[in-house]
Amino acid sequence: MSGMNLRWPSPLPSSGPVVLRPFRDADLGLVAELSTDPYLPQIGTVPAVFDEQAGLAYIARQHQRLHDGVGYSFAIADVHDDRRLGFAGLWPQDGDWAHLGYAVAPRARGRGVATAALAALTTFAWTLPSLDRLELLIEPWNVGSCRVAEHCGYQQDSEPGRTEIGGEQREVLRYVLVRRTPE
Repeated sequence: MSGMNLRWPSPLPSSGPVVLRPFRDADLGLVAELSTDPYLPQIGTVPAVFDEQAGLAYIARQHQRLHDGVGYSFAIADVHDDRRLGFAGLWPQDGDWAHLGYAVAPRARGRGVATAALAALTTFAWTLPSLDRLELLIEPWNVGSCRVAEHCGYQQDSEPGRTEIGGEQREVLRYVLVRRTPE
């Protein structure tokens, strides 16, 4: 599915207290906060050392993914006041499935933001007719993220996944949600 002509959804995905929207240059503070988490730069492109240039480059990469047709990178924002809370992404793979991911800023953790963001992202994913399977890759120690996945209906797959973390391949838990067909 990569290389397809992707567009921002309208209306933007939302669930409960959050909306998933395109990143803006005004989100530099969020990128700076995410950079303070030592784990996030290891699993994605959040800069390990934040400065304005690195933050703007991160935001530009998020937009480029949609432009290049490789996936959707959303900022998670408060639906009422646009307070920046984290990021969420959906990356369709060849075939009928997609990887999903999310991270919540340290100050917003433990308040249901990740659950609401994953619910919004999952609902959005099912608007893409080519997708029948969604996958999350979660490290076993990340109990909170496992709970978020389970709360949103994902089930741990018997086959573990593998992903690059900090420059090395690691075995991770694979959580899966399959599109239900009408009976």
